[in-house]
Amino acid sequence: MKKLLILLLTLSLVLPLAACGGESEPVSVNVAVLTGPTGVGAVGLWEAADAGSTADKYAVSAVADNTQIRDGLINGDYDIAAVATNVAATLYNKNDGGVRVIALNTLGVLYILEKGDTIHSVADLKGKTVHAAGQGANPEYVLTYILTQNGLTVSTSVNPVEGADVEVVFDEAAAIQTRMASGEIDVCMLPVPAATAVLINNQEVRSALDLTAEWNALGTGGQLTMGCVVARTEFIDQHPEAVKRFLEEYEKSINGVKDDPDHAAELCEKYGIVPKAAIAKRAIPDCNLTFVSGADIRTTLEPYFQVLFDANPASVGGAMPDEGFYYA
Repeated sequence: MKKLLILLLTLSLVLPLAACGGESEPVSVNVAVLTGPTGVGAVGLWEAADAGSTADKYAVSAVADNTQIRDGLINGDYDIAAVATNVAATLYNKNDGGVRVIALNTLGVLYILEKGDTIHSVADLKGKTVHAAGQGANPEYVLTYILTQNGLTVSTSVNPVEGADVEVVFDEAAAIQTRMASGEIDVCMLPVPAATAVLINNQEVRSALDLTAEWNALGTGGQLTMGCVVARTEFIDQHPEAVKRFLEEYEKSINGVKDDPDHAAELCEKYGIVPKAAIAKRAIPDCNLTFVSGADIRTTLEPYFQVLFDANPASVGGAMPDEGFYYA
């Protein structure tokens, strides 16, 4: 009887610890990915989830707007999401640390396109009107930073400057893509795959500047890091093992996209990440897909956030994210 009591006491102590250390049942996870380059890396995971071959049960949605993903995270509709990095920082700062960044997935994806052959450096943008997508988000701050660091003054509708060197006119990416492809405008800044679609549809348009290369040329430090994956802090606390499993499967997905872009392009069209497989296939090499996790997240992302903060504190939610933002 004494031995039995000792055994029962031991089990009563061990079983709760085992329950805390791992989850015996698959976890249902609602995942949202932003259409375009930020969502491209998830298509392999999405395919595996559809086939029932993932450790957990992923319900994946493609969403065209950062705002919708933001609201879904706040409301608890999404547990994990691929979003723009500055959106992640703003969510953290504005919602009491409600999300944490668990991985980086996309580096620079912005390109200056020109109908003609006059732009070969940032200095050549002087006197030009640049039609740009991404007002109030990463693209605006990146473009403005690169222009001003190269000694050019900038005028926008929000901040008009008389006699500025460059006028930037913001619009939706789809509208700029259509106007550039038709030849209605001469210079624009677009992310891939929208930029890729223009190059396919109008042979007179060329890729004039890679803004990732221009960023690196400034020697700012860190990397131009435009896309990331966040998880709700509550979800991380409740399901730490599921977060670890997700990161393993997500890294595998990104590597699969890079290793087999033909198949990945088909999946991009199937899941609505990119309208056409042909565009996705050509765009994938320019998406600068990456996978960064753990302590490397902060060292990679923080210098970029510092540039955004210095340009406009509101771009990252009014303050530099503290260490609690970075999940390791």
